[in-house]
Amino acid sequence: MNAADLEVNGVSWAPTNSGQPVLHPTTFSVAAGRVLGVVGPNGAGKSTLLRLLYRFQHPKTGQVRVGGQDIWSMSARNAARRIAAVLQEQASAFGLTVQEIVQLGRTPHRSGFAASGAGDEKVVDYVLDTLGLHPLAHRDFGTLSGGERQRVMVARALAQEPQVLILDEPTNHLDVRHQLEVVSLIRSLGMTIVVSLHDLNMAVSVCDDVLVLKDGHPQGFGTPQTLLTDTLVSNTFRVDARRETLALSGAPHFTFNLPD
Repeated sequence: MNAADLEVNGVSWAPTNSGQPVLHPTTFSVAAGRVLGVVGPNGAGKSTLLRLLYRFQHPKTGQVRVGGQDIWSMSARNAARRIAAVLQEQASAFGLTVQEIVQLGRTPHRSGFAASGAGDEKVVDYVLDTLGLHPLAHRDFGTLSGGERQRVMVARALAQEPQVLILDEPTNHLDVRHQLEVVSLIRSLGMTIVVSLHDLNMAVSVCDDVLVLKDGHPQGFGTPQTLLTDTLVSNTFRVDARRETLALSGAPHFTFNLPD
């Protein structure tokens, strides 16, 4: 898979009717092939930021660049070749099979109503193989488990052959096993990835870098090991947070309590 640098310079967003910023100016960069986790409490502005990254909303200020090019200087088709998103809300599959859904990811690479060609089928076959979905290729999407559906949606995104992959709460509503499967998948892709997460311990284990948001304001950007201190986490989430070390793995792990 391709990967490209992602540069976000001073982006902000506010609804046109109120003018009150939902996301205040935010700046960060993600080097090609790294995984950025966006964390923060509910209402922090995580989903708003992701919408700006996958060109669903135009920023009020600032720019988003992929491979050095402003995504709003591209056509929608070219942007879809650069950036793919997997959202929390999964639209109805209308009786489509897994393979048919993954084939939809090739749409930005076709001209008009052209049928899929040999090149498209090769990409789809590769993606199905990479994500272990060949045994499910002819299954109706609606019959799949939550974890299987999530893998299919990631496969559709990968079939776009993007340079940047955006994942909005990819482990939400999944059981522990399926959460672990998705986390393992994220780490294996070797792409530039931006993922929003509620679970700080998952962010520590999955992400190369972390952006912390609170009330639409960036609180810090850096590696999880250096940025996520007891003080920052406690203040951001309004809890008493303590960073500890797991005895078996030596990995950092946060515990939380309500403040007195």
